[in-house]
Amino acid sequence: MDKQQQLKIQAAKAALKYIVDDAYIGIGTGSTVNCFIDLLDDHKHRIKAAVSSSEASTKKLEQLGIEVVSLNDVDQLPVYIDGADEANENLELIKGGGGALTREKIIAAVADKFVCIADESKYVKTLGDFALPIEVLPMARSHVARELVKLGGDPVYRHGFVTDNGNVILDLYSMEITHPKTLETQINQITGVVTNGLFAHRSADHLILATDTGIQEF
Repeated sequence: MDKQQQLKIQAAKAALKYIVDDAYIGIGTGSTVNCFIDLLDDHKHRIKAAVSSSEASTKKLEQLGIEVVSLNDVDQLPVYIDGADEANENLELIKGGGGALTREKIIAAVADKFVCIADESKYVKTLGDFALPIEVLPMARSHVARELVKLGGDPVYRHGFVTDNGNVILDLYSMEITHPKTLETQINQITGVVTNGLFAHRSADHLILATDTGIQEF
């Protein structure tokens, strides 16, 4: 097991304390979340059911015998556990490398508490080294790409990828994101954009960061 994988497991373990007994739990998508799901095998008796942000996470949860329910059937979601592709000191995030950003953003909006788990490589001073994913309606792809160029970015179509919602992804490169909230709003206002992977207006409430010297929490 490599060092980064060990750190992901440590971050996942540190998030177990946020499970609320006999309540629903929101589960995100990605390699660090997969570590968290694996750990849930010993805690599934505490969980009423899960709300999942992707088909991949749903399958993994169901394989453990954890019921997955629709968000529409949940009246309260005490906590949502998910990873990030980048996180800054304000707990603003870039998410969506796995393409599940829209469902992740919806669940984060509903959750009382959003706990982000990550290894130290994801913590940055300024967001933008990781390409910003943007979910787009297929017929609007070219239009949205032209508008993104006007914002100063370099959009690249993620070939061969379709989201769980049936849409496409444009990954936006060459953007140093110094004002995440402003850019999040600007991109979401482009006609044809479903949403983008900036989690700034709804940032994380807690960031669990696994480092060589132990767990740091923000």
